[in-house]
This record gives sequence, structure tokens and C-alpha cells, in this order.
Amino acid sequence: MPEPAGIALEDTRLLADVCGANDYNLRIFERLLGSRVYSRGNQLLLDSADPCARGLFVSIVTQLLEAIAEGMPASPDLITAIHASLTPMGNSPSARAMAAGEGSCADFFKEAAVQVPGAFGKVYPRTANQALLLRGMSSHDISFAVGPAGTGKTYLAVAWALREVLTKARRKLVLTRPVVEAGESLGFLPGDLAQKISPYLRPLYDAMEALLPFDTLRRMEDNHTIEIAPLAYMRGRSLNHCVVILDEAQNATKEQMKMFLTRLGEGSAAIITGDLTQVDLPRKGDSGLAHALSILGAIDDIFVCRLDGRDVVRNPIVRKIIEAYESER
Repeated sequence: MPEPAGIALEDTRLLADVCGANDYNLRIFERLLGSRVYSRGNQLLLDSADPCARGLFVSIVTQLLEAIAEGMPASPDLITAIHASLTPMGNSPSARAMAAGEGSCADFFKEAAVQVPGAFGKVYPRTANQALLLRGMSSHDISFAVGPAGTGKTYLAVAWALREVLTKARRKLVLTRPVVEAGESLGFLPGDLAQKISPYLRPLYDAMEALLPFDTLRRMEDNHTIEIAPLAYMRGRSLNHCVVILDEAQNATKEQMKMFLTRLGEGSAAIITGDLTQVDLPRKGDSGLAHALSILGAIDDIFVCRLDGRDVVRNPIVRKIIEAYESER
């Protein structure tokens, strides 16, 4: 039997990054290539005589090393995305976008990355669909990010929006969402309007706090660079030179969605995020997000990114939970 295909890595820390915690990344390689992958000394080895698998193995590791050198984490999602970009089986929109572009999959991810001024670090997409979403937001005035919990749609929308505002490409970030309770009544909430809606916008604040120091966020709020508003209060406004994020859009009614989309003024961009499996309206058929996707998807100037369980970047158990619920439907 031929010798295993081997790649020598002089830096043992780099080898550890490629292998992942408890060699988890090697199990991803094995699933994708259909053969045993293991490390020995400073080498990464593929136990296969198939020349196609051996060549693919070398190509994936090479691009993975390029991505690590650019600061991207060697995640299972990145390995899977690189594999999809190198094989004809990858026929998803994200895989086709990577194949249509020039350069490596690592280049595709790197070009989509977002540098937020003053942030704790550069924001890299962790899956091919996430990279496609960031590229789509940069080239369209209206973007829809639709997918289950944990796919990073809110986090990436906030990162991109903060970059636009802090580089002064846009003057203000407006955060809004429908004030709909998820299956239980919270009763009377004390305080002014901002304090009343703040609990509903907590996911957006969590994303901002993960990206920027607290002092920076407080300063942006004090000088009104960040504005929060219930969706119902958007009627009659014209938003110019802003980035507007509508979160939890699956709970907007058809009338609210039309009202929101027509608020967009000169030099503004809108990002709409939502999960169609978690509609909290009395009648799920009233979801303005589902209706908008059905009638606006053919408009070239509107970008739609559909994320799924493969894009979940929270605890791996979240992906399994989502898949279990999807299989029950």
C-alpha cells in the first residue's frame, strides 16, 4: 500500500491549530475525504491511495494554512467551506460564489472580513454563507439574512453596520424590532421608551458589546450615533445616510414590513434579520418577513442570504437541536 500523503508543519502550534481541540478538525477531514487523517510528529497524514483524495487533502490544508496566517480560526466550518469550494459537489449559492471568484477560498473569506475601528479584533466569517452575507451587505442597499438561531446573522449585521458608522460612511445606526413577546406576557415595563424597548433589543446590544468597548458604545449613544426605536415608531420617518437593522423581522406584520422598507432614504442601507421557524405572531401566516421574501426576491437590488443548520456557530449542540426540530416538521 502506498505511503500516506503527508504535509510537514515546522511549527507545532500551527499543527495544533489545524488539528483542533481533541483532534476534532481531523474528524472533519476524515468525513470529507473518506479516509483516516492523523498527525505524527510534525506531520499531518492522510491514509489513502486515491490520488484525487490525496490532492484534495493537500489543497485543503494549504488553503487552511493561508487562512490561519490571515488571522482566521481553523474552525470545522472553514474546513468544510474550503472543501466545498474545491469540489464540484458544492452547488450552494455560497459555493458557486467562491468558485466564480478568483483566488482561494481563504481569499473569499478574507475579502469578506470586517474591520470595525476600535473593535477587539477583526470579524471573519466562519462559514461560506456568512462570507456571502457580508459581501452581499456591502453591495446592496437592502439585505435579508434569514436563518435559525446561532447562525451569526445578527452579529454580522451589527459588525458591518458599526464599521459603516465608525468609518463615517454612514452617519447613524438605527436599531429596531417588533415589540412582540415570545409566548409569554412580560406585563408593564417601567422607564422611558428606550428603557422599555431595551430588553427586546438585548441581542443587538450583546453583539455590539462583543465587538466594542463599553465606553465607545456609551459615547455613540450619548451623541445619538446609535438610535433605538420600536418598529411601530418608524412610520412617517425618512432615514437618510443611515444603517438600519430590523431584527426578529419574522414578527413584523406585512403592513409593518412594507412601512419599514419604504423608510429608506438617500445613502441608507437596511439589514433585515429573522428566523421563520420562530414566528410569535398570533397567526404565523401574517409574518411580514415571509411575505417580503415571496414578493421581493426577484428584485436584483435586494440581497437575500438564507443560512441553515450548517452555519450554526454557537455550541455544536445547538446545530444538533436545530436539525432535530427540522426533521420533526
